[in-house]
Amino acid sequence: MTGKLSLPQARRIALLAQGLAKVRSATPVTARAVDRTFSRLQLVQIDSVNVLSRSHLLPFFSRLGNYETNILTTMAQVAPRKMMEYWAHEASFIRPLHFHDLRVWQNRTWMGAAKLEPSLRHSLEGRIMALLENHRFLTAREMTALTGHEENNPRDAWGWNWSAVKRILEGLFERGLISAAGRNEQFERQYALTSSVLPAAVSRTVDAAPEKSQALLRLITAAAAAHGVGTVRCFADYFRLPVRESAAAVETLVRQGVLLPVAVDGWDGRVFLHHEASLPRAARARALLSPFDSLVFERRRLEQLFNFHYRLEIYTPEAKRRYGYYVLPFLLGENMVARVDLKADRQARTLLVRGAYAEPHAPAHTSVELAAELQLMAQWLGLGQVQVQPRGDLAPALHAALG
Repeated sequence: MTGKLSLPQARRIALLAQGLAKVRSATPVTARAVDRTFSRLQLVQIDSVNVLSRSHLLPFFSRLGNYETNILTTMAQVAPRKMMEYWAHEASFIRPLHFHDLRVWQNRTWMGAAKLEPSLRHSLEGRIMALLENHRFLTAREMTALTGHEENNPRDAWGWNWSAVKRILEGLFERGLISAAGRNEQFERQYALTSSVLPAAVSRTVDAAPEKSQALLRLITAAAAAHGVGTVRCFADYFRLPVRESAAAVETLVRQGVLLPVAVDGWDGRVFLHHEASLPRAARARALLSPFDSLVFERRRLEQLFNFHYRLEIYTPEAKRRYGYYVLPFLLGENMVARVDLKADRQARTLLVRGAYAEPHAPAHTSVELAAELQLMAQWLGLGQVQVQPRGDLAPALHAALG
């Protein structure tokens, strides 16, 4: 591979690195295939929005098609765990081997108990750790009840109106002293001692922190492998690492031959190729991508690689939304060709397409391919039908394709 890439070449490298370049296998999806996909991605972001599906479930559907989500439950909750929760891009499922490295670079102390009176903080920390010594796991609500701690002035709350116990738990979680053993049906985090969550192979004590520069090199290497090709900003953003320190790590990896500087047509700034990245002759994906999919994390990269401007409009007032509340990009081949606003109406067993919009370069068969993908998604979600509402320029053709 030369030191110069066309934009389509860079795009295909990126799609292959993310597991989105090939036609899905027609065989049933195995636990091994899910594990391989997770090892390729390194992380999947967690989000509580459930208008369609929990966000961490969608990247595996995008890459593998109809799969059993209980495979992920086993990976995250049954020892030896192959995935665990921690702060990465945001709250994420990560590979356990990255936990110690991330712990020395994450700085989310604002989520903890910094504003609590010190004696109260120390007292609650001790009581919480003692409770977890004798319980497999507990939610924040359960922990609050067991500690018997009552807020003196709950109306004067700060942040996300968390209780003192919840603040203590999040502080201990950020420090790595406790972890998530799983999530309950209400999607509440179930806290446990980290020593009971980590696989034995990586269960060093949390006090034995790795050297920061070496940890950073490992994380940037992992991020670069997941990107295939990208900038310092791309690699740093993947695990939410500081850009200046990440730039120094990239230069070290260039000297070591792990990263190769390349020029990409139309891509401003310095770009780097992971030394194990491959360039496929073509990309033949067909996938609906979660708003929290790792391919679309870094919006500037998405626009430079795919000429696709994308914003999540969940927090935009409804009257000001351009495309909708929960909009998924549609990847076809090696291009983003459309976007759809989706909702799972579970009571009516219907996948609602509340808006469908074609990109200017979308091929004529976009509606047919999108219809097939939506039908597959409805099947995966256990919904009986797909219903298209008349919003967006692609809606009429999509309705006809589904008819």
